[in-house]
Amino acid sequence: MKAITAQFFLAVVLGCAVPAGAQVVPEVDVPAAAQAAVAVVDRFGEALSAADFKTVETLLDADVLILETGGAERSRAEYLSHHAISDAEFLKGTHSDVKHRRAVVGRELAWVGTESELHTTRNGKPLTLLSTETMVLKKSGKDWRIVHIHWSARPRKTS
Repeated sequence: MKAITAQFFLAVVLGCAVPAGAQVVPEVDVPAAAQAAVAVVDRFGEALSAADFKTVETLLDADVLILETGGAERSRAEYLSHHAISDAEFLKGTHSDVKHRRAVVGRELAWVGTESELHTTRNGKPLTLLSTETMVLKKSGKDWRIVHIHWSARPRKTS
């Protein structure tokens, strides 16, 4: 695979204060040419949340590299046999609000960067996580396959 250049990395800052009850409209920068790749990212998230591992498998490249919290899965088989199960379990009780999304597409590669708030509970108490996700996709025929995922999250600081 060709080396991935610096344009594939996002500088992301979250945590801006929003008044209580204010309606937040996501900032989305997705050109028409990138919509098919973004649709794959969305299908992947929906399938993982539903523990639909067959769909997850079809959307991931066999040699996908997934980086999260200092760990790595270096193939689709490794991810599906281990971490995907706990990711699906976590997402089952989680509501996600996309705050910002940006996508760039080339002839064979696309990247989609998403900043979200994940709302869940931990130990019976509400928890909001600020989440960032970068997915790199490669064109395979007419379809896009996810070849790299990087996830990062941290608890939102309360005022």
